[in-house]
Amino acid sequence: MESRNIDSPISAKKPARYLRARYARVTRFFATVVISALFWDVILRRIGLRKLSRRTAPRRYRNAAIRFRALATRLGGVWIKVGQFLSARLDILPETITSELAGLQDEVDPESFEAMRNMVEGEFGVPLDERFAFFDPHPLASASLGQVHRATLPGGEAVVVKIQRPDIHDLIQVDLAALTRVIGWLKHYPPITRRANLDALMAEFSRTLWEEVDYLAEADNARRFGEMFRDNPEVRIPDVYEAHTTVRVLTLEDVYFTKITDYAAVEALGVDLVEVAERLVRTYLWQIFVVGFFHADPHPGNLFVESLEPDGWRLVFVDFGMVGQITPEMKQGMRDLAIAIGTRDLDRLMQAYQ
Repeated sequence: MESRNIDSPISAKKPARYLRARYARVTRFFATVVISALFWDVILRRIGLRKLSRRTAPRRYRNAAIRFRALATRLGGVWIKVGQFLSARLDILPETITSELAGLQDEVDPESFEAMRNMVEGEFGVPLDERFAFFDPHPLASASLGQVHRATLPGGEAVVVKIQRPDIHDLIQVDLAALTRVIGWLKHYPPITRRANLDALMAEFSRTLWEEVDYLAEADNARRFGEMFRDNPEVRIPDVYEAHTTVRVLTLEDVYFTKITDYAAVEALGVDLVEVAERLVRTYLWQIFVVGFFHADPHPGNLFVESLEPDGWRLVFVDFGMVGQITPEMKQGMRDLAIAIGTRDLDRLMQAYQ
C-alpha cells in the first residue's frame, strides 16, 4: 500500500489520523517558539540580562519567522492565511518578523481534477458536462482554500469557477483549534499582550476565514461591488452566475486579463503605470471614505488591467471573499485624521486619535 505523507495538505480525503498529526505538529512548533520567547524576552530581562535579550532579538525573531513560513508553506490551509494576516500587523510584531512573512504567497499545489470534478458534481447533482460545455482540467489558480478553473457555460459564456478544496472545513476546524491553544500560551507573553487584544484578533481572524469559505456570501459581495461601480467606466466587476453558484462553488464572468503587477505587459497595452497606481488609490479612497465598504484582499492575483478599444482601459477586481466595512463614525475619524495630517493641525490630530 502506498504511504501518504502526513505533512501534505493536498488530499481528497483527510483521515482522522492526518488531522491529529497536523494539530500535534502545529502545537509542538508553537510551543517551542513561545517557550523560547518567554526565556529570552521575559526571564532573562527579569534577571538583569536585558542587553543580551535585545542583542539577540533580531536574529531570533527572523529565525522563528523563517521556520513558521516553512511550516505554513508545507501545511497550507489556515497557516498561510495566518502568515499573511501577521505580515500586516506592524503594530504588534517587529519588522524582522513581518518582512519575512510579507512574501508568503497563497499558492499551493493543485488538488486533483477528479476531486474538483466530484466536488462540483456533488454540489449540482449532475455530471459536469451537463452544467458546463467546457471545463479546463488545469487550474488557473490554486490557493490554500480552493482553486479556480476556466470554463464555458452551455450558452457560450466564458466563466471562471472557484471550487473549495475537499474537507477544507475539517482543516479549518483543526487549525483554528490549534491556533486557539497557541493564543492561550501567548497571553503569558507581555510584549504581545501589551500591544494587542489577542481574543479580539482571534475572533476577527476566525470570522474572516469562515466568510472566505462561504461562496454564497462572496457572491453577495461581488454583486454589491457590481452595484457600487455600475456607473464607473474606470472599474469592472465580474458578473455572478447564480444558477452555477453554491456555498462551495462560485461561478463568475471570466475577467482574468493582464495582472496589475505584470508591468511589461501592462505597458505593452499602452497603459501608463502611474495612471494605474493613481486609479487604484482613487478607487480605494472612494470605497473607504465614501461608501464604507471595501475590497480587503488587494494582492496582485486579484487585480487586473483590461484593455479597451481604441485606447482606454479598466481596473478589474476579482475575489470578494474578504471585504471590510467602516462605520460612519470611523469614516469621520479617518477623514479628520487625514485633514489634520495634511494641514499639520496638532489639536485636530489629537482629537481624531481620540
